[in-house]
Amino acid sequence: MDRLTNTIRPYAWGSTTAIPELIGVAPTGEPQAEMWMGAHPGAPSRLDRGAGESALSDVIAADPEGELGVAAVRKFGPRLPFLFKVLAAGAPLSLQVHPDLAQAKAGFEDEERRDVPIDAPHRNYKDANHKPELVCALTPFEGLSGFRPPLEAAALLEGLGVNSLKPYADLLRAHPEEAALREVLTAVLTADRAEMARTVTEAAAAAERLGGAYAPYAGLVHHYPGDPGVIAAMLLNHVQLQPGEAMFLGAGIPHAYLDGLGVELMANSDNVLRCGLTPKHVDVPELLKVTLFEPGDPGILRPEGNGEEVYETPIDEFRLSRFVLAAGGAPRVLPDGTAQILLCTAGSPKANSPKSGELALTPGESVFVPAGEKVELSGTGTVFRATVVV
Repeated sequence: MDRLTNTIRPYAWGSTTAIPELIGVAPTGEPQAEMWMGAHPGAPSRLDRGAGESALSDVIAADPEGELGVAAVRKFGPRLPFLFKVLAAGAPLSLQVHPDLAQAKAGFEDEERRDVPIDAPHRNYKDANHKPELVCALTPFEGLSGFRPPLEAAALLEGLGVNSLKPYADLLRAHPEEAALREVLTAVLTADRAEMARTVTEAAAAAERLGGAYAPYAGLVHHYPGDPGVIAAMLLNHVQLQPGEAMFLGAGIPHAYLDGLGVELMANSDNVLRCGLTPKHVDVPELLKVTLFEPGDPGILRPEGNGEEVYETPIDEFRLSRFVLAAGGAPRVLPDGTAQILLCTAGSPKANSPKSGELALTPGESVFVPAGEKVELSGTGTVFRATVVV
């Protein structure tokens, strides 16, 4: 069991205060968007087993079966298949979709064949893996997830009273649901940029005036003026999570995080196809290939179980659970068959193992537990556990 040193990524959309408040340090004044915990090559966590600090990715590469467990290596290969994060959105993230595993493999192989540089701004597939993800709120958390029913989206657009939005509302009412959503998203993203910028400006002014259900979209335009993603966002479900609630985002589901602090757990991939709310490359034809145009309830996950509270998802590469520890409670014994990362988000819990002794944790601190090491949690506070399903 090893205490981790983690990298905080300073993306422009990050909150300047949320992560410093969690870990108990003074803000720097710069945005702090994500704290990465894991072995992703972009920013692997670091640990020290007595011979100086090493990257977790190197530690795993030196003994995959010893660190991850035989069953996990057999199923996922000699790598940690997930990336665990603390995410702090102070401004909206890009509206985006992730491919499924087959799409990711085909897209990556195609771009490799065409010699598209891996760091090219127009490259879509950075690797051959899918990127399902789960976000769990630590504070009230706001986002967008999945398509609204087309008639609901049509009513929302019509309510703005913007003439240039009427054709989109008419399309949403005139076609079968999936065809309508595909046609309207395509039209929004391929419209003349100058005309769309005027539409976005008018829509944002109307949204600000109307408030209520329109308030989230009025805020988008302040960060992304003229961006067609502002209109595309109105096709999606607006989701508000309370602390402890989560949402799962599978392949093909358009989504965006708007505001709040949460923990995020995802498959270890960088594959993102953007729809809008970004200055980055938007590949509309590729986006339309991977997007699921299925309206529905985005669903809010709440943890299930006593002791270890599990957020159930249909993914094996990661599994998120939570322990809420109370004073005087019995120690919680963790399963030891696979590697795990433990993250403290509140209180002053302790992690103890016969091999490594006791580690006292404070909010924002995390530990890596290799497969086969028995660990107990005690004390008071909240600990999230990230592992895999074998």
